[in-house]
Amino acid sequence: MNNRLRPGMDQLFRSLATVFLALLLVTGAPSARAAQESAGQGVAWEQLTGDQQKLLRRFESDWAGLPAERQARLAAGAARWSSMTPEDRRTAQQRFRRWQDLTPDQRRLVRQQFQQYRQLAPEDQDRVRRNFQRFRQMTPEQRQKMRQRWRQLTPQQRQKLLDRRRSMGQGPRPPRR
Repeated sequence: MNNRLRPGMDQLFRSLATVFLALLLVTGAPSARAAQESAGQGVAWEQLTGDQQKLLRRFESDWAGLPAERQARLAAGAARWSSMTPEDRRTAQQRFRRWQDLTPDQRRLVRQQFQQYRQLAPEDQDRVRRNFQRFRQMTPEQRQKMRQRWRQLTPQQRQKLLDRRRSMGQGPRPPRR
């Protein structure tokens, strides 16, 4: 197998690696967290597979100086990226681009909301995921109509609606955008 990448592929590969690394830091992939928790000594550069080294080559010169938990997260993320289908990688790239387009305040808010989500009980997390899936299945027109109705409610009406949905076991609807 030829180890040289075709022209343009090297840049694509670097872009994909950057996307992957950002996603890893943003999403905290479960496999990365598991690797981080089990990290004691870190990961020697030589222990990485060839694919992992290709993805992480921009870190090679600084690798030994990185904290052990960061090495473990990066190694686990590189393994995860390598196992993704091309479609999953395209989706990851799109999500990363959306993340890059957010302002620092918007990113901070997303991180805060994610932390709030992680602090929910498992059954509440399941309910949020189900509601989000229902929201995503709506047409853009249905979503817009729902957002307009929500904006027209007073804070008291919103709270009453949320309380009623919780009592019915439905939980709050996904946040408006």
